[in-house]
Amino acid sequence: MEYISGAAVTGVGGLAKLNPDTVKGYTTLSRAGQKAGHLDEKTRELIALAVAITLRCDGCITVHSAAARERGASKEEIAEVLGVAVSVNAGAAVVYSTRALDAFDAAAEINPNA
Repeated sequence: MEYISGAAVTGVGGLAKLNPDTVKGYTTLSRAGQKAGHLDEKTRELIALAVAITLRCDGCITVHSAAARERGASKEEIAEVLGVAVSVNAGAAVVYSTRALDAFDAAAEINPNA
């Protein structure tokens, strides 16, 4: 995972040279998401980790796992977050499964003889 994180940092640096406004925009959003408000830093990192898992972002998983650990998250808390991420992904698959059934029915309406 260190390679993924290092490669991601290098890649972002290259992107910043080619499209600085995009990376500046991301940096602004990232800083806004890190500001303390009603959630403590550990909770925000655990949420970010769950989102990283659902998005399948290797670099994000590396960064937010380390950040959660640095902010005091236990391995048991990480495991619970992983369970939440799995559950959300499974729920999304169920919802999207209904779309596949709808598409199948729509295809039958368009071409009932197929």
